[in-house]
Amino acid sequence: MDTHDIIRPRMGPLEWALLGILSVIWGGSFFFVGVAVTGLPPLTIVLLRVGLAALVLHGVVRVLGQRLPRDRGTWGAIFLLALLNNLIPFGLIAWGQTHIASGLASILNATTPLFGVIFAHLWTADEGLSRGRLAGVALGFAGVVVLLGPEVLRGLGTDLLAQVAVLGAAACYAMASVYGRRFGRQGLAPILLATCQVTASTLMLLPVALAVDRPWRLPFPGTGVLAAVIALALLSTACAYILYFRILASSGATNILLVTFLIPVSAILLGVTFLGERLEGRHFAGMGLIGLGLSAIDGRLWQRRPGLRPQRVAGEKS
Repeated sequence: MDTHDIIRPRMGPLEWALLGILSVIWGGSFFFVGVAVTGLPPLTIVLLRVGLAALVLHGVVRVLGQRLPRDRGTWGAIFLLALLNNLIPFGLIAWGQTHIASGLASILNATTPLFGVIFAHLWTADEGLSRGRLAGVALGFAGVVVLLGPEVLRGLGTDLLAQVAVLGAAACYAMASVYGRRFGRQGLAPILLATCQVTASTLMLLPVALAVDRPWRLPFPGTGVLAAVIALALLSTACAYILYFRILASSGATNILLVTFLIPVSAILLGVTFLGERLEGRHFAGMGLIGLGLSAIDGRLWQRRPGLRPQRVAGEKS
């Protein structure tokens, strides 16, 4: 349990803005993966994603004149973080999306904050579980389902193993967000931590992908697949994790995981803005539920209405 790295439970305007940007960047990852799996096997996709991101970030670090950590203890912890935050969930989602639609995958991914509030309650001293947070998670998840429409749930129960894989990825993301708080105490800059994480992921995955997929025997992918992989690496990995670790350092595990509620909202609004799609009643209802859920988790809703201030659940840390 962490007792020294106390986190601000309520995000400021900058953190909310960064979280919104992160939701847009990660919102595209489900689409990019959906395109990439049409031409490449899952392990190769993940290897290219983290490998290209590592190359780019190493270049940026060198230009900025910063130095990566060299002690074994820090790198050992980073390898574990990479396993939880990259290697396992990226592979599970990429494989899962070869069997289920991206809409259903994004709904299953939206369970991440539920895992997050549980793990944060068990493993931290300052992100305890409260009824307000539980209500907020429930409202946010319900909002995602309403926003995307009940039709995406029609596949629920079929291809069960693929759905369990995406849920497993969500649990890994939640564990990684709690575990990743330790690096804030060490003063490791977000860009350095992002670089180290994707480097560790690449080193671990390289021999596995070469042995299993034998990518040199695969047909050369088309332009669309290549573009999707590059976008996954540069936007959804390199840029995204710099923002991710910046928010995590100041706002904690529970708050950073709220991005999974905002990802579907971003996707809908991007479709309206650039593709001429129309907002329907369920979109407004879903976004309203998500907004209420975020307010409840953040605590502002309860602060403004003292009579509704949530009680702490039994066993919660003070």
